[in-house]
Amino acid sequence: MGYRIVVVGATGNVGREMLNILAERQFPVDELAVLASRRSLGTEVSFGDKTLTTQDLDTFDFTGWDMALFAVGSEATKVYAPKAAAAGCTVIDNSSLYRYDPDIPLIVPECNPQAIHDYAKKNIIANPNCSTAQMVVALKPLHDRAKIKRVVVSTYQSVSGAGKEGMDELWDQTKAVYNPTTDVPPNKFQKEIAFNVIPHIDVFMEDGSTKEEWKMVAETKKIVDPAIKVTATCVRVPVFVGHSEAVNIEFEEFLDEDEARDILRESPGIMVIDKREAGGYVTPKECVGDFATFISRIRQDSTVENGINLWCVSDNLRKGAALNAVQIAELLGREVLKKG
Repeated sequence: MGYRIVVVGATGNVGREMLNILAERQFPVDELAVLASRRSLGTEVSFGDKTLTTQDLDTFDFTGWDMALFAVGSEATKVYAPKAAAAGCTVIDNSSLYRYDPDIPLIVPECNPQAIHDYAKKNIIANPNCSTAQMVVALKPLHDRAKIKRVVVSTYQSVSGAGKEGMDELWDQTKAVYNPTTDVPPNKFQKEIAFNVIPHIDVFMEDGSTKEEWKMVAETKKIVDPAIKVTATCVRVPVFVGHSEAVNIEFEEFLDEDEARDILRESPGIMVIDKREAGGYVTPKECVGDFATFISRIRQDSTVENGINLWCVSDNLRKGAALNAVQIAELLGREVLKKG
C-alpha cells in the first residue's frame, strides 16, 4: 500500500526534478497528480516511463491525498498550501514562506529528522533554502563532535537557483558575447551574469546583508543549533546547475582535520573527495544529477584556535530543493504515516 501524492508546480525545474527523484528512488506511489497554473494547464510531464498531464491547481481538491510537494513561489503557496493542509493533505513546501514559522518544522533529514513529529500543528513542513541545505548536511556531524561556535561561508550559486529565466539569461548572454550584433541586457539578474559574478542574491536588508544571506543564518540556527553564529556572503556565478560553498568553521574544542574527514566520510548524504593533488576535489559541474553533497579541501585553519576550512558542492535542484523534499516525504511516510 502506497501514497496518493500531489506535485504542485510540476512544469518548473524543481517540480520536474521532484518527479524524476520520486521515480528514481521508487517512492511508494499509488496515485500521482501533477498540478500547474492555468497558463501551463495541459502540459505533459514525465514520471518514470509514464507521461502525465497537468491539472488546474486552482480547482484541485486535495481531500483524500496524503502529501503535496509544493514547488511554486510564496504567493501561490500562501493561497493553496493552507487549503491542502486543511483538507488533510500534508504539505512539503519548497518556498521560503513557512521556513521561519515556529509552528512549522524546517527539515533536512540528515540533520534533524526528529522534527518531523512537529508537522501536525499546521500539517505543513518547510524545505530549507538551497544554499543552507547542503551546508548543514556538512555542519551537523561536525557540530555533534566538537560543537560549532561560528561559521563564515561564501557561496558560489548557480543561475538555476533563479529558475528557468536565470538559466535562459546566462545562455543568451553567453551567446551574445560571441555575436557583437546581439545585446542581451540584464533582466532576471541585476547585472550581466555571463563571464561575471554578482554579489547580490534576493533583496538588500537594512544591515547591508541580502535576504539570501539572512536565510542561511536563520535556517542554520533553526535546523542545527540556535547558538551557532553564522555570517554569509552569497554570490551568483555563471554556472548552470550546482552550488558551491567555501566554509570556515570555528569550534569550541579542537578538531583535527583527519578526524573531521573521517566523520564526514561516515555521515549520511555526504561524499568526501579530498585528494591534495590537481583535480582532487569536486566542482559544481561534476555534481549535477547526483544525490550527494560533496566535500573537498578539508584543512586546518591556523588563524583561529579551533578552525577547519572545507569546500562544499551540491546539485541545488536536487539536495537544495527536490531531493530534500522527497527525503522529507520518505521520512514522513516511514516515521508517521507508515503506509508505504
